[in-house]
Amino acid sequence: MPTAHPPADDPVLSAFDAVGKAAEFPRGHVIFSEGEPGDRLYVIRSGKVKLSRTTPRSRQHLLALLGPSEMFGEVSIHDPAPARPPPRRSRKCRCSAWTDPPCGSGRPTTREPLSSCCRPWRAGCVGPTRWSATCFSTTCPGRLARALLDLAVRFGRQDGGLLRVTHDLTQQELAQLVGASRETVNKTLADFAHRGLLRPDGRSVLILDLERLARRAR
Repeated sequence: MPTAHPPADDPVLSAFDAVGKAAEFPRGHVIFSEGEPGDRLYVIRSGKVKLSRTTPRSRQHLLALLGPSEMFGEVSIHDPAPARPPPRRSRKCRCSAWTDPPCGSGRPTTREPLSSCCRPWRAGCVGPTRWSATCFSTTCPGRLARALLDLAVRFGRQDGGLLRVTHDLTQQELAQLVGASRETVNKTLADFAHRGLLRPDGRSVLILDLERLARRAR
């Protein structure tokens, strides 16, 4: 399983390193919020970023958890109108911040880096979009299993022969991610643990049987 750190020769990060500027955000820092104009594209080098939206009752609703090599803010640099993106709150991360240079500047343009980033997203094989398109057509256990598998691909690490997925999410945030109540997610995690699929451990889970968890996600 890939870890939460991208390989040194990651082509996406290499492309942006040539034109980007490094930025580091502490845990809990709001990188930008709804209604703020944006002119930067961020590519995560390490750590995690939460993508959330404020509800009419002023509550934060988690939409996605982003990790290394994933990007955000890409729309704002191509759209001069005031941005209304969901807030991005960091989980102590390092990013490359990058703005599109003017034509004729002699610097690389957005075309190839964005093309490199977008290909796997269009193919539906990277990040939250891989399962979110169909998650609402399944039961809560199916959605939760899919979410955990997606998080495992991006944040999983070997730990004593098991796969530890450090998602850094509360049960409420995990519930928001799969479109269920916290109580339902709590019961589903307990059921998965009873069946020997995984073991919850704070803001992480130890996956005990990856194959059976994958079957549960179908």
